[in-house]
Parts: sequence; structure tokens; C-alpha cells
Amino acid sequence: MDGQCITCAFLSYDEEYEEYYCDCEIDEDDYCRIMQGSYKSCPYYRNGDEYAVVRKQI
Repeated sequence: MDGQCITCAFLSYDEEYEEYYCDCEIDEDDYCRIMQGSYKSCPYYRNGDEYAVVRKQI
């Protein structure tokens, strides 16, 4: 898990395995590209910080 995943909206916790995982539905081709390092950052990243907009207004 890289630093960007920590704030991603798709990051979920599995209580059975006691670990975090990506809950985004990624197709097989994009998954291979991500694993090979073809992307500099995850194309599916979505900021899960609900207060980001509020902090910008301050």
C-alpha cells in the first residue's frame, strides 16, 4: 500500500483477515498495468477525505 492509498475512498478493512484492501472494481488489463508499474499513480484514486473541501475554504 503506497501513501496515496491511505486517503483513498476505496480503501476498506477486512475484519476476518485483519487487513486493508482496495475495494475498487478494476478490470484485468488495468490491474496488470498497475502491478507492472505502468502508471505513476493509481488511476482509480478518489480522495476519501470528507473535510478536504472545508479545509480549502479556511
